[in-house]
Amino acid sequence: MSWQQLVFASNREQAATLEDALLELGALSVTLQDNADEPVLEPGVGERPLWQATRLVALYDADADIDAVIAQLSSEFDTLPQWQIEQVADQAWERAWMDSFQPMRFGQRLWVCPSWAQAPDPEAIVLALDPGLAFGTGTHPTTALCLTWLDGLNLAGCDVLDYGCGSGILAIAALLLGAERAVAVDNDPQALIATRDNAERNGIAAERLLTFTPEQLPSELRFAVTVANILAGPLQTLAPLLTEKTSVGGKLAISGILSEQAEAVAACYRDAFTLQAPTLLQESDSAQQWARIDGVKAR
Repeated sequence: MSWQQLVFASNREQAATLEDALLELGALSVTLQDNADEPVLEPGVGERPLWQATRLVALYDADADIDAVIAQLSSEFDTLPQWQIEQVADQAWERAWMDSFQPMRFGQRLWVCPSWAQAPDPEAIVLALDPGLAFGTGTHPTTALCLTWLDGLNLAGCDVLDYGCGSGILAIAALLLGAERAVAVDNDPQALIATRDNAERNGIAAERLLTFTPEQLPSELRFAVTVANILAGPLQTLAPLLTEKTSVGGKLAISGILSEQAEAVAACYRDAFTLQAPTLLQESDSAQQWARIDGVKAR
C-alpha cells in the first residue's frame, strides 16, 4: 500500500488550526516540523511551542481525494499556505525504523544497543535501550557527551545522582559501569516509569536505582557523582541544589547547553567547582554545537 502526503509551509500562528482541520478532513496523521532550522528551547510545563516557520505533513491513503481536501481548506481559511502533494511508496516500515537505531559506542567500554542488535565488541559493557517516549537514547549530542564522561570515570562504589533522568540512560549507564547506587530524578512521572522499566530490562536490582520527583528527593542525600542533562535555564536555576547534593571532592557534569550558553551556565557553578573547559559536540546535519561542563567540587 502507498500513501499521499499533503505538505504545507505554514507558520506558528496558523499551524495548530490547520492541523485540526486536516485531522477533521481524514488525515491519518499530521506531523509538525521545523521549516527553518530554528531551535525551540526550554518550554514551560504543558507548553507546546512551535517554530515561526512550521512545516505540516498530513498523511492520507493513496485513494484519498486530495483535491476535495484542498477545496474544503480553501473555504475555511482566508489564506491557505503554500502546499504540495508527495507520493510515499510502501516499504517495510518496522524494518526501516529498526535499521535507523544501531549500536552506539561511548568512550572505551560503554555501548548502547537496541534489543534487536548486539555490540560488535564482545568485551563491551552493554546498555540495552529501545527508543521510547522519554528523552534519552544516546542519539542526541548532549546524551552522548554525558555517557562518554561517565565511561571515563572510576565509578566503583559511588553513589550517582541523575537529575532530569528522562529514560534513565545516564543512571543505568553509571550502574553498569560500576556505581554502587543511582538516584534518578525527573518531574515527569512517565520518565520515572520508563527509568524503572529500563533498569529492570538491564538487570538492575530495584534497590540500586531509586526514582524521585524533585519534591520527593530526600534532603540528606549527597553524591560522589552528579550528572544533569537538561537545558541551560533550568541548570542555572538548579545550581544551588546540584551544588548542595554533590559531596566535596565529588564530580559534576551538566549538559543540554548550547555552546554559546556555556559561559553563563558555568558562572553559576564556578564558586564551588573547579571546572574544565567546556567539551563541545556538533549536532549532525546542524550548525548547532552542544556543550558539556564538568568539574570537581572544591568546597
